[in-house]
Amino acid sequence: MFKGITFAYPWILYFLAVIPIMVYWYLKKGKNKQPSIFYSSFNIVDSIPKNWKERLIHSPMILRALSLVFLIIALARPQSFTSGQNIYSEGIDIVMDFDISGSMLAQDLKPNRLDAAKNVIENFIKDRTVDRIGLVIFSRYAFTQCPLTIDYKVLTNLLAQVKTGMIEDGTAIGNAIANGVNRLRESKAKSKIIILLTDGMNNAGEVDPMSAAQIAKTFGVRIYTIGVGTRGEAPYPVQTPFGIRTQMVPVNIDEDMLKKIAEETGGEYFRATSTQALKNIYDQIDKLEKTKIEVVSYRNAKEMFGSFLGLGLLFFLLDITLIRSIFRPIP
Repeated sequence: MFKGITFAYPWILYFLAVIPIMVYWYLKKGKNKQPSIFYSSFNIVDSIPKNWKERLIHSPMILRALSLVFLIIALARPQSFTSGQNIYSEGIDIVMDFDISGSMLAQDLKPNRLDAAKNVIENFIKDRTVDRIGLVIFSRYAFTQCPLTIDYKVLTNLLAQVKTGMIEDGTAIGNAIANGVNRLRESKAKSKIIILLTDGMNNAGEVDPMSAAQIAKTFGVRIYTIGVGTRGEAPYPVQTPFGIRTQMVPVNIDEDMLKKIAEETGGEYFRATSTQALKNIYDQIDKLEKTKIEVVSYRNAKEMFGSFLGLGLLFFLLDITLIRSIFRPIP
């Protein structure tokens, strides 16, 4: 009965101590009553069965005690509370533009640029909570590997399937941006961003990267660009008649263009020369693009004194009724 109930005036409950005192006084008073008729033996009386009135002789006292218990509880003002939280969020829509050209197999990041980037992106996805994230992969062409979704399990499964060779080789940065903008242009999110990761220079595609950046700006899309690769040369696996051999190849990243794309749209450019540097970049973007979540806690009180007051008055009326009718003393 009292589970989840608190009292506004708990000190009033101390008056319940009156109940056992009242019961004790009632029992003591009953023992001290002298019988009006004396018998030399009760054997003859004991054989007579008790009627219902005799069995209910103590009911007025029980009703009086119950009435007092519930009235005291009602005066203590019992309450039950319901509590919870309302969460309001300003979501962010994010498209990951992921370069999967053959040069992403270079091993300056461990185990290679492609796998290192997949691991970092997966961790980035896991750290988000209410944001929609989509995945666009590109090399010679660009296509949507996963549309905007909050089903991060599906997204990470599709990310795991990404590998070089899925698309004809090349680097179409303009197409990748245009594809990402197309996914975001009808978004109602408070913030819309593209994270473009590449290790090369634009050498394919039908859309000029800077033109695509201007379109992104028009639709309010901010672009963070990441150039992946060490400076100078990087080890790259090459197929030879004697098996796969590693040879050093030059690293060519059009940093000037990537910086201009970021500046044009209000984003930033980053250079990742190691796996740890790439992780730090995504951590930094994660902090820059945090969803605003407002948590409003509430606690509603429900007054319950009415129920206890009603029970107290009911038992009191029953007590008065019995005393003035069935158990009315005979003059």
